[in-house]
Amino acid sequence: MTTSRIDIFKQMLVSDPINSSILFGLAKEYEKAGQTQEMIETLERYLAISDDEGNGFGMLARAYQKADQQPKARETYQRGIEAATKHGHPSMAEEYRTILESEL
Repeated sequence: MTTSRIDIFKQMLVSDPINSSILFGLAKEYEKAGQTQEMIETLERYLAISDDEGNGFGMLARAYQKADQQPKARETYQRGIEAATKHGHPSMAEEYRTILESEL
């Protein structure tokens, strides 16, 4: 039986449940697998413990959009703008502003 990448990340979290890199990797695997709700839950955990520079907020906002949770998507893009600006990523902040103005 082949172990999936999701299972590998989940096994890694057993011994290190607050490792932000593992949580982010697991969220990316959920994204690839189209498991939106699991991705949302994992990214929420990741963002609760990480000083994200904006990318995680964008991923979470897109997942909220996909899950038809537009108010949460708007709030999360705004948090992403703040994080991206704080960490010196103006093009990411502008991308999120454009999404807020055109899609939400």
